[in-house]
Amino acid sequence: MDAFRFINIGFGNTVNAGKIIAIVSPDSAPIRRLVANARENGRTVDATQGRKTKAVLVMENDRIILSALLPETIRARVQSGREDLMSETNEMTGEMMNEEIGSTEDEHHTQQAGE
Repeated sequence: MDAFRFINIGFGNTVNAGKIIAIVSPDSAPIRRLVANARENGRTVDATQGRKTKAVLVMENDRIILSALLPETIRARVQSGREDLMSETNEMTGEMMNEEIGSTEDEHHTQQAGE
């Protein structure tokens, strides 16, 4: 899971989904303080394009990203990407298991033929 997977957070702006710690609504006082502190310290990335902030993304690198999309929309995009990744992983695992089963059966038939 070291691969970068970017999701759209609105207006063509993307973030690395693997670095998101939280996706929260900006309405509560603690989140407003968090955003204000991040702005003061230069840790805020405003991706709203001048629109109302509807979601705050807290990132691993101590950055705060502001988005004009709803938290539910961003969460759904992150989840759908993880499900895609899970299905790809399951498909790859299934293929590897089928290859192993096939080679084990071949070895078994080879051993029986040699007897």
